[in-house]
Amino acid sequence: MSKTKMLGAAVLLAMSGVVHAAGPAKPDLARAEEIVGGRCFLCHGAEGESSSPIFPRLAGQNADYVAKQLADFQSGRRKSDTMQSQVQELTADEMTALGLFFAAKKPAPHRPRDVDLAGVGRYIFTKGNPFAGVAACSSCHGAKGYGTTQLPRLAGQHPLYIEEQLKQFNKRERTNDNAVMHAVASKLTELEVKAVAEYIGALD
Repeated sequence: MSKTKMLGAAVLLAMSGVVHAAGPAKPDLARAEEIVGGRCFLCHGAEGESSSPIFPRLAGQNADYVAKQLADFQSGRRKSDTMQSQVQELTADEMTALGLFFAAKKPAPHRPRDVDLAGVGRYIFTKGNPFAGVAACSSCHGAKGYGTTQLPRLAGQHPLYIEEQLKQFNKRERTNDNAVMHAVASKLTELEVKAVAEYIGALD
């Protein structure tokens, strides 16, 4: 091998080492805040506390889950004309940053509107309904409703939003993450849907 080729190979090897040492770029949280301030805040609030119950609260939501939902909206896997238009120009890095931005926000505490109804919901959430074959919500979403990296945080979510999502899962109108949730939602009565949503809304 000539000296020129050897020198070139050495330079390339050194450069690859620098790139490897640098690792992946850190999420740009300043960019995420800019995106939230430009569009997300209108429905979800600047701190992830949406003022309308038809829009989900995002404060404290699991970062990977947020990023996945944004990607699903963008690809059309999860249907929403409004959300698809909002996310169509986002990059994967921006979706990741948005997930981390909202995950870092502290959820505000909320009290149940109907304590008795929430009590029924607590039973469904923690024990399910063995008579109807309904599994406990806590078996996947955790005893406190915090979810996992792949499953959503439910604690403190708007009850009306929870109700609507359960209805969409039941009718298969929610077009992503539907397999397991359809099996659950299709066995819930209207009372159970309202009760578990009421209980979830008061978790913190």
